[in-house]
Amino acid sequence: MKGLHIALLWHTFGHGNLGVDALARGNASVIRAAAAAVGVPVRFTSLGTGQNHAVPDFPDDVAIGPAPRLKPLLRGKSDFMDVIRRSDLVFDIGEGDSFTDLYGGLRYGFLLGTKLAVLAARRPLIIAPQTIGPFDNPVRRWLAAAVLRRADAVYTRDGLSTAFLQDNGVLANTDEFIDVAFALPFERAGRVGGQVRVGINVSGLLYNGGYSGRNDLGMRLDYAALMHKLIESLLARQDVETHLIVHVTGNGGPDDDLPVARLLARRYPGLVLAPVFGTSVEAKGYISGMDYVVAGRMHAAIAALSAGVPVMPVAYSRKFNGLFGTLDYPHMVDGRATSTEAALAALIDGFERRAELQDAVRHGLAIARRRLAAYQDTVAGLLEARVAARPSNR
Repeated sequence: MKGLHIALLWHTFGHGNLGVDALARGNASVIRAAAAAVGVPVRFTSLGTGQNHAVPDFPDDVAIGPAPRLKPLLRGKSDFMDVIRRSDLVFDIGEGDSFTDLYGGLRYGFLLGTKLAVLAARRPLIIAPQTIGPFDNPVRRWLAAAVLRRADAVYTRDGLSTAFLQDNGVLANTDEFIDVAFALPFERAGRVGGQVRVGINVSGLLYNGGYSGRNDLGMRLDYAALMHKLIESLLARQDVETHLIVHVTGNGGPDDDLPVARLLARRYPGLVLAPVFGTSVEAKGYISGMDYVVAGRMHAAIAALSAGVPVMPVAYSRKFNGLFGTLDYPHMVDGRATSTEAALAALIDGFERRAELQDAVRHGLAIARRRLAAYQDTVAGLLEARVAARPSNR
Protein backbone atom coordinates (compact mmCIF):
# COMPACT_ATOMS: atom_id res chain seq x y z
CA MET A 1 0.00 0.00 0.00
CA LYS A 2 1.23 3.48 -0.84
CA GLY A 3 1.76 5.43 2.35
CA LEU A 4 0.40 8.82 3.39
CA HIS A 5 2.48 11.98 3.58
CA ILE A 6 1.42 14.03 6.59
CA ALA A 7 2.41 17.65 7.10
CA LEU A 8 2.82 18.58 10.76
CA LEU A 9 2.02 22.29 10.77
CA TRP A 10 3.25 24.32 13.76
CA HIS A 11 5.09 21.25 15.09
CA THR A 12 8.80 21.67 15.90
CA PHE A 13 11.03 18.86 17.12
CA GLY A 14 13.81 20.25 19.29
CA HIS A 15 12.20 23.65 19.85
CA GLY A 16 13.77 25.72 22.64
CA ASN A 17 10.33 25.74 24.25
CA LEU A 18 10.18 22.09 25.32
CA GLY A 19 6.38 22.26 25.37
CA VAL A 20 6.40 22.71 21.59
CA ASP A 21 8.82 19.79 21.27
CA ALA A 22 6.55 17.67 23.49
CA LEU A 23 3.53 18.44 21.33
CA ALA A 24 5.37 17.54 18.13
CA ARG A 25 6.67 14.26 19.54
CA GLY A 26 3.38 13.40 21.23
CA ASN A 27 1.19 14.04 18.18
CA ALA A 28 3.53 12.17 15.84
CA SER A 29 3.50 9.26 18.29
CA VAL A 30 -0.30 9.11 18.33
CA ILE A 31 -0.57 9.36 14.52
CA ARG A 32 2.14 6.73 14.13
CA ALA A 33 0.31 4.34 16.47
CA ALA A 34 -3.02 4.96 14.71
CA ALA A 35 -1.39 4.27 11.33
CA ALA A 36 0.11 1.01 12.58
CA ALA A 37 -3.27 -0.08 13.96
CA VAL A 38 -4.91 0.21 10.51
CA GLY A 39 -1.92 -0.82 8.44
CA VAL A 40 -1.36 2.53 6.71
CA PRO A 41 2.31 3.56 6.26
CA VAL A 42 2.95 7.22 7.09
CA ARG A 43 5.78 9.69 6.78
CA PHE A 44 5.91 13.22 8.15
CA THR A 45 7.25 16.65 7.30
CA SER A 46 7.42 19.13 10.17
CA LEU A 47 6.54 22.74 9.37
CA GLY A 48 7.44 24.75 12.42
CA THR A 49 9.56 27.62 13.68
CA GLY A 50 12.74 27.47 15.74
CA GLN A 51 13.89 24.09 14.42
CA ASN A 52 17.14 22.77 15.91
CA HIS A 53 18.73 20.60 13.24
CA ALA A 54 21.01 18.94 15.80
CA VAL A 55 18.17 17.77 18.04
CA PRO A 56 18.87 14.45 19.82
CA ASP A 57 16.78 11.38 18.97
CA PHE A 58 15.19 12.95 15.90
CA PRO A 59 12.54 10.53 14.54
CA ASP A 60 13.60 8.68 11.39
CA ASP A 61 10.19 9.08 9.73
CA VAL A 62 10.14 12.90 10.02
CA ALA A 63 11.68 15.30 7.49
CA ILE A 64 12.35 18.88 8.55
CA GLY A 65 10.40 21.17 6.29
CA PRO A 66 10.56 24.94 5.80
CA ALA A 67 9.23 27.19 8.51
CA PRO A 68 6.12 29.22 7.61
CA ARG A 69 7.18 32.67 6.42
CA LEU A 70 4.68 35.44 5.92
CA LYS A 71 5.88 37.22 2.75
CA PRO A 72 6.31 34.10 0.55
CA LEU A 73 3.03 32.79 1.95
CA LEU A 74 1.19 35.95 0.91
CA ARG A 75 2.70 35.69 -2.57
CA GLY A 76 1.55 32.06 -2.81
CA LYS A 77 5.02 30.90 -3.87
CA SER A 78 7.07 29.23 -1.18
CA ASP A 79 8.78 25.97 -0.21
CA PHE A 80 6.25 25.80 2.58
CA MET A 81 3.38 25.73 0.09
CA ASP A 82 5.14 23.08 -1.97
CA VAL A 83 5.13 20.76 1.06
CA ILE A 84 1.48 21.52 1.76
CA ARG A 85 0.47 20.67 -1.82
CA ARG A 86 2.34 17.35 -1.67
CA SER A 87 0.68 16.33 1.60
CA ASP A 88 -2.25 13.94 1.97
CA LEU A 89 -3.27 15.46 5.32
CA VAL A 90 -2.21 18.53 7.29
CA PHE A 91 -2.31 18.34 11.09
CA ASP A 92 -2.11 21.85 12.57
CA ILE A 93 -1.36 21.92 16.31
CA GLY A 94 -0.88 25.69 16.56
CA GLU A 95 2.06 25.20 18.98
CA GLY A 96 -0.59 24.20 21.51
CA ASP A 97 -2.09 27.58 22.37
CA SER A 98 -1.16 30.10 19.66
CA PHE A 99 -4.51 30.31 17.85
CA THR A 100 -5.68 33.26 19.92
CA ASP A 101 -5.23 37.01 19.95
CA LEU A 102 -3.77 36.84 23.46
CA TYR A 103 -0.25 37.14 21.98
CA GLY A 104 -0.98 40.02 19.64
CA GLY A 105 -2.31 40.64 16.15
CA LEU A 106 0.80 39.60 14.21
CA ARG A 107 0.98 36.13 15.71
CA TYR A 108 -2.78 35.71 15.34
CA GLY A 109 -2.57 36.69 11.67
CA PHE A 110 0.27 34.27 11.05
CA LEU A 111 -1.65 31.34 12.56
CA LEU A 112 -4.77 32.31 10.62
CA GLY A 113 -2.84 32.80 7.39
CA THR A 114 -1.27 29.34 7.43
CA LYS A 115 -4.70 27.76 7.84
CA LEU A 116 -6.01 29.77 4.90
CA ALA A 117 -3.00 28.60 2.88
CA VAL A 118 -3.85 24.95 3.54
CA LEU A 119 -7.47 25.53 2.57
CA ALA A 120 -6.41 27.41 -0.59
CA ALA A 121 -4.26 24.42 -1.56
CA ARG A 122 -7.33 22.20 -1.06
CA ARG A 123 -5.56 19.94 1.40
CA PRO A 124 -7.49 18.34 4.29
CA LEU A 125 -6.91 20.51 7.36
CA ILE A 126 -7.04 18.75 10.74
CA ILE A 127 -6.87 21.03 13.78
CA ALA A 128 -5.06 18.78 16.28
CA PRO A 129 -6.00 18.93 20.00
CA GLN A 130 -5.12 22.41 21.29
CA THR A 131 -6.42 25.43 23.14
CA ILE A 132 -8.50 27.61 20.83
CA GLY A 133 -9.00 31.22 21.86
CA PRO A 134 -9.63 33.45 23.62
CA PHE A 135 -10.26 36.08 20.94
CA ASP A 136 -10.97 39.39 22.63
CA ASN A 137 -11.29 41.25 19.33
CA PRO A 138 -14.73 40.45 17.81
CA VAL A 139 -13.48 40.68 14.21
CA ARG A 140 -10.63 38.27 14.92
CA ARG A 141 -13.07 35.96 16.69
CA TRP A 142 -15.40 35.96 13.68
CA LEU A 143 -12.54 35.27 11.25
CA ALA A 144 -11.18 32.47 13.42
CA ALA A 145 -14.57 30.77 13.59
CA ALA A 146 -15.10 31.18 9.83
CA VAL A 147 -11.80 29.44 9.07
CA LEU A 148 -12.40 26.68 11.61
CA ARG A 149 -15.76 25.93 10.03
CA ARG A 150 -13.92 25.16 6.78
CA ALA A 151 -11.45 22.74 8.39
CA ASP A 152 -12.03 19.02 7.85
CA ALA A 153 -11.88 18.38 11.60
CA VAL A 154 -11.35 20.53 14.70
CA TYR A 155 -10.18 18.96 17.96
CA THR A 156 -9.70 20.69 21.30
CA ARG A 157 -7.86 19.66 24.45
CA ASP A 158 -10.16 21.27 27.01
CA GLY A 159 -13.75 22.18 27.76
CA LEU A 160 -13.30 25.95 27.50
CA SER A 161 -12.07 25.62 23.91
CA THR A 162 -14.94 23.29 23.10
CA ALA A 163 -17.38 25.87 24.48
CA PHE A 164 -15.82 28.49 22.18
CA LEU A 165 -16.48 26.27 19.16
CA GLN A 166 -20.09 25.68 20.19
CA ASP A 167 -20.74 29.34 20.94
CA ASN A 168 -19.37 30.39 17.55
CA GLY A 169 -21.09 27.88 15.31
CA VAL A 170 -18.17 25.49 14.74
CA LEU A 171 -20.22 22.32 15.15
CA ALA A 172 -19.33 19.85 12.38
CA ASN A 173 -16.50 17.33 12.74
CA THR A 174 -15.43 18.53 16.17
CA ASP A 175 -14.41 16.63 19.28
CA GLU A 176 -12.63 17.14 22.59
CA PHE A 177 -9.63 15.04 23.55
CA ILE A 178 -6.57 16.04 25.61
CA ASP A 179 -3.10 17.53 25.25
CA VAL A 180 -1.03 15.11 23.16
CA ALA A 181 2.02 15.71 25.36
CA PHE A 182 0.49 13.07 27.62
CA ALA A 183 1.67 10.60 24.95
CA LEU A 184 5.31 11.67 25.38
CA PRO A 185 7.53 8.71 26.34
CA PHE A 186 10.18 8.98 29.07
CA GLU A 187 12.61 6.95 31.15
CA ARG A 188 11.79 7.22 34.84
CA ALA A 189 14.58 8.65 36.98
CA GLY A 190 15.98 6.28 39.59
CA ARG A 191 15.75 7.04 43.30
CA VAL A 192 17.69 5.68 46.28
CA GLY A 193 15.98 7.44 49.17
CA GLY A 194 17.37 10.65 50.62
CA GLN A 195 15.71 14.05 50.90
CA VAL A 196 12.31 14.99 49.50
CA ARG A 197 12.91 16.41 46.02
CA VAL A 198 10.97 19.50 45.03
CA GLY A 199 11.23 20.76 41.46
CA ILE A 200 10.50 24.41 40.72
CA ASN A 201 9.98 25.25 37.06
CA VAL A 202 10.51 29.00 37.08
CA SER A 203 8.97 30.76 34.09
CA GLY A 204 11.15 33.53 32.72
CA LEU A 205 8.07 35.04 31.09
CA LEU A 206 6.26 35.40 34.41
CA TYR A 207 9.36 36.37 36.40
CA ASN A 208 10.10 39.19 33.93
CA GLY A 209 6.54 40.53 34.02
CA GLY A 210 5.51 39.29 30.58
CA TYR A 211 6.90 40.18 27.17
CA SER A 212 6.94 43.92 27.86
CA GLY A 213 7.82 43.77 31.56
CA ARG A 214 4.62 45.69 32.33
CA ASN A 215 2.47 42.77 33.49
CA ASP A 216 0.86 42.33 30.08
CA LEU A 217 -0.38 38.88 31.19
CA GLY A 218 -2.54 40.50 33.86
CA MET A 219 -1.11 38.71 36.89
CA ARG A 220 -2.48 39.70 40.27
CA LEU A 221 0.35 38.07 42.19
CA ASP A 222 3.99 39.15 42.12
CA TYR A 223 5.53 36.07 40.53
CA ALA A 224 9.17 36.97 41.21
CA ALA A 225 8.42 37.64 44.88
CA LEU A 226 6.43 34.40 45.06
CA MET A 227 9.38 32.39 43.74
CA HIS A 228 11.80 34.04 46.17
CA LYS A 229 9.55 33.32 49.15
CA LEU A 230 8.87 29.75 48.04
CA ILE A 231 12.57 29.01 47.56
CA GLU A 232 13.46 30.53 50.93
CA SER A 233 10.75 28.47 52.63
CA LEU A 234 11.95 25.23 51.03
CA LEU A 235 15.65 25.89 51.67
CA ALA A 236 14.85 26.34 55.36
CA ARG A 237 13.72 22.69 55.51
CA GLN A 238 16.50 20.21 56.18
CA ASP A 239 14.61 17.32 54.63
CA VAL A 240 14.08 19.02 51.22
CA GLU A 241 16.32 19.20 48.16
CA THR A 242 15.11 21.95 45.83
CA HIS A 243 15.75 21.77 42.08
CA LEU A 244 15.34 24.55 39.50
CA ILE A 245 14.00 23.13 36.22
CA VAL A 246 14.20 25.08 32.96
CA HIS A 247 11.61 24.37 30.24
CA VAL A 248 12.14 27.23 27.75
CA THR A 249 15.64 28.23 26.59
CA GLY A 250 17.55 29.76 23.77
CA ASN A 251 15.90 33.05 22.83
CA GLY A 252 17.66 35.18 25.42
CA GLY A 253 14.61 37.39 25.83
CA PRO A 254 12.03 37.77 28.58
CA ASP A 255 10.50 34.39 27.64
CA ASP A 256 13.77 32.52 28.39
CA ASP A 257 13.79 30.54 31.66
CA LEU A 258 17.53 29.91 31.82
CA PRO A 259 18.81 33.41 32.74
CA VAL A 260 16.30 33.58 35.59
CA ALA A 261 17.22 30.10 36.82
CA ARG A 262 20.91 31.01 36.84
CA LEU A 263 20.17 34.26 38.66
CA LEU A 264 18.25 32.37 41.34
CA ALA A 265 20.96 29.71 41.62
CA ARG A 266 23.52 32.47 42.33
CA ARG A 267 21.22 34.16 44.81
CA TYR A 268 20.40 30.90 46.61
CA PRO A 269 23.48 28.60 46.55
CA GLY A 270 21.56 25.76 48.19
CA LEU A 271 19.53 25.16 45.02
CA VAL A 272 20.24 22.37 42.53
CA LEU A 273 20.21 23.75 38.97
CA ALA A 274 18.99 21.03 36.62
CA PRO A 275 20.85 20.56 33.32
CA VAL A 276 19.68 22.23 30.13
CA PHE A 277 17.66 19.55 28.34
CA GLY A 278 17.94 18.86 24.64
CA THR A 279 14.43 17.42 24.36
CA SER A 280 11.16 17.26 26.25
CA VAL A 281 11.78 13.52 26.75
CA GLU A 282 14.90 14.30 28.78
CA ALA A 283 13.06 16.96 30.79
CA LYS A 284 10.17 14.62 31.58
CA GLY A 285 12.59 11.93 32.74
CA TYR A 286 14.23 14.39 35.14
CA ILE A 287 10.88 15.67 36.41
CA SER A 288 9.78 12.08 37.07
CA GLY A 289 12.42 11.93 39.80
CA MET A 290 10.75 14.71 41.82
CA ASP A 291 8.36 14.23 44.75
CA TYR A 292 6.55 17.53 44.19
CA VAL A 293 6.66 20.10 41.37
CA VAL A 294 5.66 23.76 41.12
CA ALA A 295 5.38 24.69 37.44
CA GLY A 296 5.07 28.05 35.72
CA ARG A 297 5.05 26.37 32.27
CA MET A 298 2.01 24.30 31.41
CA HIS A 299 3.97 21.54 29.71
CA ALA A 300 6.31 21.22 32.67
CA ALA A 301 3.14 20.67 34.72
CA ILE A 302 1.89 18.12 32.17
CA ALA A 303 5.26 16.34 32.29
CA ALA A 304 4.92 16.04 36.07
CA LEU A 305 1.31 14.88 36.08
CA SER A 306 1.82 12.40 33.25
CA ALA A 307 4.84 10.99 35.10
CA GLY A 308 2.71 10.56 38.23
CA VAL A 309 4.26 13.41 40.23
CA PRO A 310 2.14 15.73 42.44
CA VAL A 311 2.18 19.16 40.82
CA MET A 312 0.92 22.68 41.43
CA PRO A 313 0.75 24.78 38.26
CA VAL A 314 0.88 28.56 38.51
CA ALA A 315 -1.56 29.62 35.80
CA TYR A 316 -1.34 32.76 33.69
CA SER A 317 -3.96 32.00 31.02
CA ARG A 318 -7.17 30.07 30.61
CA LYS A 319 -5.30 27.21 28.92
CA PHE A 320 -4.29 26.02 32.40
CA ASN A 321 -7.82 26.31 33.78
CA GLY A 322 -9.30 24.54 30.78
CA LEU A 323 -6.85 21.65 30.65
CA PHE A 324 -6.59 20.88 34.35
CA GLY A 325 -10.31 21.38 34.77
CA THR A 326 -10.84 18.78 32.04
CA LEU A 327 -8.63 16.42 34.07
CA ASP A 328 -10.68 17.11 37.21
CA TYR A 329 -7.45 18.31 38.85
CA PRO A 330 -8.23 21.30 41.10
CA HIS A 331 -4.77 21.80 42.62
CA MET A 332 -3.58 24.98 40.93
CA VAL A 333 -2.78 28.62 41.64
CA ASP A 334 -4.49 31.09 39.30
CA GLY A 335 -1.98 33.91 39.09
CA ARG A 336 -4.55 36.29 37.65
CA ALA A 337 -6.89 35.92 40.61
CA THR A 338 -4.68 35.10 43.62
CA SER A 339 -2.55 37.32 45.84
CA THR A 340 1.12 36.55 46.39
CA GLU A 341 0.53 35.60 50.02
CA ALA A 342 -2.39 33.28 49.22
CA ALA A 343 -0.42 31.69 46.39
CA LEU A 344 2.55 30.97 48.65
CA ALA A 345 0.25 29.40 51.23
CA ALA A 346 -1.34 27.22 48.55
CA LEU A 347 2.03 26.02 47.21
CA ILE A 348 3.29 25.14 50.70
CA ASP A 349 -0.01 23.44 51.49
CA GLY A 350 0.31 21.40 48.30
CA PHE A 351 3.74 20.26 49.41
CA GLU A 352 2.38 19.20 52.80
CA ARG A 353 -0.54 17.35 51.16
CA ARG A 354 1.49 15.54 48.50
CA ALA A 355 -0.26 12.24 49.19
CA GLU A 356 -3.68 13.79 48.51
CA LEU A 357 -2.39 15.38 45.32
CA GLN A 358 -1.00 12.00 44.29
CA ASP A 359 -4.52 10.54 44.32
CA ALA A 360 -5.74 13.43 42.15
CA VAL A 361 -2.83 12.85 39.76
CA ARG A 362 -3.81 9.20 39.30
CA HIS A 363 -7.41 10.22 38.66
CA GLY A 364 -6.42 12.88 36.12
CA LEU A 365 -3.97 10.57 34.37
CA ALA A 366 -6.68 7.96 33.91
CA ILE A 367 -8.86 10.59 32.21
CA ALA A 368 -5.97 11.64 29.97
CA ARG A 369 -5.27 8.07 28.90
CA ARG A 370 -8.91 7.46 27.93
CA ARG A 371 -8.98 10.66 25.91
CA LEU A 372 -5.69 9.86 24.19
CA ALA A 373 -7.03 6.44 23.20
CA ALA A 374 -10.15 8.07 21.75
CA TYR A 375 -8.01 10.53 19.77
CA GLN A 376 -5.88 7.69 18.39
CA ASP A 377 -9.00 5.84 17.26
CA THR A 378 -10.30 8.98 15.57
CA VAL A 379 -6.99 9.54 13.77
CA ALA A 380 -7.02 5.94 12.58
CA GLY A 381 -10.42 6.61 11.00
CA LEU A 382 -9.11 9.75 9.28
CA LEU A 383 -6.17 7.85 7.80
CA GLU A 384 -8.37 5.02 6.53
CA ALA A 385 -10.81 7.51 5.00
CA ARG A 386 -7.99 9.37 3.26
CA VAL A 387 -6.63 6.16 1.74
CA ALA A 388 -10.12 5.15 0.58
CA ALA A 389 -10.68 8.58 -1.01
CA ARG A 390 -7.73 8.25 -3.39
CA PRO A 391 -8.81 8.04 -7.03
CA SER A 392 -7.05 4.71 -7.48
CA ASN A 393 -9.14 3.23 -4.69
CA ARG A 394 -12.54 4.20 -6.06
